[in-house]
Amino acid sequence: MSAEVAPARGLPGRRVAVYATGAVLLVVGVIVSAGLGQLAIAPQEVVGSVLRAIGIDNGWAPTDPLIEQTLWQIRFPRIAMSLLVGALLAVAGAVMQAIFGNPLAEPGVVGVSSGAALGAAAAIALGLSFFGSWTTALLAFAGGLGATLLVYGAARAQGRTESVTLILTGIAVNAFAGAGLAILMFLGDTSSREQIVFWQLGSMNGSRWPEVGIVAVVGAVGVAVAIGLARRYDLLALGDRTAAHLGVHVERLRIVSIVLVALLTGVAVAFVGIIAFVGLVIPHLVRMLIGPANRPLLIASALGGGALLVYADVLARTLMPSADLPIGILTSLIGGPFFYWLIRRSRRQGGGWA
Repeated sequence: MSAEVAPARGLPGRRVAVYATGAVLLVVGVIVSAGLGQLAIAPQEVVGSVLRAIGIDNGWAPTDPLIEQTLWQIRFPRIAMSLLVGALLAVAGAVMQAIFGNPLAEPGVVGVSSGAALGAAAAIALGLSFFGSWTTALLAFAGGLGATLLVYGAARAQGRTESVTLILTGIAVNAFAGAGLAILMFLGDTSSREQIVFWQLGSMNGSRWPEVGIVAVVGAVGVAVAIGLARRYDLLALGDRTAAHLGVHVERLRIVSIVLVALLTGVAVAFVGIIAFVGLVIPHLVRMLIGPANRPLLIASALGGGALLVYADVLARTLMPSADLPIGILTSLIGGPFFYWLIRRSRRQGGGWA
């Protein structure tokens, strides 16, 4: 399977339209999400509260302290976390597809998700608490980063890393991490097993501003680095040899990019659990709309990923009365059929696998 390098039809007008559509969807999603819940809040009150928070006095701002507390202590942190996690996972997916030259690549390929799950499960099953309530998140992040570095180190030979070797090594490490996860669940008590299963399903419930702040700071740095590398990703699409002739240090670019993917994905899942398919679905859809140029692709993917998870979180909170559906279930329901369609489409365009 080769990268989908469609003709450069990403006209500036189309890109602006995609940016504008993504931004509008995002703003509407934020307002809808903030207003829905056991305590219904009118859209103008949501907007008025935000305007007042940035120093603009207005008549829409709510006068009831309960509404203010509900917005700023419960709903806005959750919405901000949804937006950030979706954006970071989508950008990580776009980077993976750029360095592998494969539209089916996503962060889970190099073991980030399985490593993070193993780290979180170790903290839960073994009752670890070195860093208090942050222990599970930190071990999840360390597990994701460690698994990625292990995959890369094991796949590297004679100073080079072939994409096929990297993917196959990732499959092996994912299987090993899955076995470790099963052992921890076997050793843990019933409560631990329930916590591990729930963590793997993913949820924005209980998001707090300090956690949002960490994800925002680390994510902003990671996204900025990814956008800064976009031109080199464009050259890499021409092939390793051609990119090297044009001045790209291919191996160094892959090392930096894989660490970047681990950082973006690790910090995204550390506090909310595993959320699948966002890194696969969003970059591919955006590429179909605006073409393969990586800088606009990364920016639009961030907008699209944020919007997708904001709406998915709305559904997670409202589909079942008095229940909070794990958001990972919803993204898998969308991503599974899309992945199947993507495989069929790639096979049809390539004339078959064999």
